[in-house]
Amino acid sequence: MSDVVVSGAPVVTLRQAPGRAYDGALAAARTCYSPRVIGPEEITEAHRENIGPLTFEGGHHTVFQHAHFEFGLENVSRQFVWSFLHSHPFYNSEQSSQRFVRLDEIRAYVPPRLAAEARGVYEAAVVSAWESYRRLNALLKDDTHRILAELRHLTPNAAEKRRKKVARESEKKSIELARYVIPIAAFTSMVHTVSGIVLHRLWRMMRSGDTPGENVAIVTAMVDRVREVDPAFFDRIGEGPLPAEAIVESRFPAVAGDGDAAAARLDAQLGGLTSRLVDYSARAEETTAEAVRAVFGATAETLPDAEALERALSPAINRYRLETLQISVHSPLGRALHHASYTFLKKLSHTADSQDQRHRMVPASRPLMTLTDTARPDYVTPPLVAANAEALDVYVAAMERAWEAKNRLLDMGVALEDALYLLPNAKALRFHETGSLVYLAHKWVMRTCFNAQEEIYRASMDELDQLRAIHPRLAKHMGPPCVLRAGRITPTCTEGEHFCGVPVWRNFPDVVRPL
Repeated sequence: MSDVVVSGAPVVTLRQAPGRAYDGALAAARTCYSPRVIGPEEITEAHRENIGPLTFEGGHHTVFQHAHFEFGLENVSRQFVWSFLHSHPFYNSEQSSQRFVRLDEIRAYVPPRLAAEARGVYEAAVVSAWESYRRLNALLKDDTHRILAELRHLTPNAAEKRRKKVARESEKKSIELARYVIPIAAFTSMVHTVSGIVLHRLWRMMRSGDTPGENVAIVTAMVDRVREVDPAFFDRIGEGPLPAEAIVESRFPAVAGDGDAAAARLDAQLGGLTSRLVDYSARAEETTAEAVRAVFGATAETLPDAEALERALSPAINRYRLETLQISVHSPLGRALHHASYTFLKKLSHTADSQDQRHRMVPASRPLMTLTDTARPDYVTPPLVAANAEALDVYVAAMERAWEAKNRLLDMGVALEDALYLLPNAKALRFHETGSLVYLAHKWVMRTCFNAQEEIYRASMDELDQLRAIHPRLAKHMGPPCVLRAGRITPTCTEGEHFCGVPVWRNFPDVVRPL
């Protein structure tokens, strides 16, 4: 394995796009005023000159959603993806997973404006992080294999195929834990799809957030790829990117204080929890029951609260809850769960939150890392790492080196935006997250499964514990797929050969996650 940092410019390809995106949008706009569907071929130059700008500037942007652009993105950092690309709900991505793909090659974003000495410090820190990653992977393999062998009932005389399968699974689990020391500068690759109006918004806002330099390079390339197939889609409408001085978050007088003190203040509010309930719909049970009655045209006498809630939430009655396809929002009954809302204060690592933010309909106000930076190491430690003394020593040393390198770059005059890329996946993030019950219920189904990322699992269990305390009737039928499906539909576990090995449904929520 080479100990040289492989970097380079982002690679942006346009995998799929409509051939006439601009004309298609105008045809959709004309259809609003026509008794029939208008085709793109019917759009004239006069339409392009008049309808396009008039529609866009009037804020009638839905017509520009019909065009979708599917990009291939390579050589983009995890920090860019978290800070900008996935910081809103209107996209779809399939991304290379650090949980399941071993990072043999040192591939990472290196800010192009770093001077020679600073670049040396930066690259040395990246190489050091990868060395720690390899050591942790080796140190944790025995632990993960021991746990999985017990879960899989692996005996000494087991078939070679079965032994190899457990060995591969153990490798993946050790990789999942070791990745916490990898810097957020690490490159990733993905297929990323957005609508035309979302791409306009990304272009307009590309100088915002924690990674404006990387944003500009990548979004400009995305826009250029679209211009190559349909220049009108950007050249005829839209105002272009906001200048740096117009980004609102940077125009206010400085309010950021001591990042370390702010972290301690929020940790005190969390009180040792990963996720703490800080606000909620006080009458959620009653309001949800009344919403169910309104759907059915019922009264409190014909459909009491308890029965109304059972109709909405019990998988024995509402069979939609047994579907692996999330169809609740397409159900008149399921939509009654929109009216109960919950807000949580959470603390997750950067790598866990990168997964958590994929639950787009449970949005969060995530911190600007450039305004909440801590001088001291501030990170999350996976329990299995904490339980292995040698691995913990390697882990803690990796955290200290990452912050030391970041702080050294700052002392050298490097911009905080650039220095932050050296922080590890383990970097702790604190933020508020709010969701309605219809979307939280789906999230809790997915994330209370033992195969879910461990931190998000822990946060979800915290959330359900607190929901039971205030709204027990809403929490009654919450849990992973196996809990909902047990005795009602087969297979009980939806994970197939990836079954965790624990019959969670027998005593949920009083279960202990082994790994």
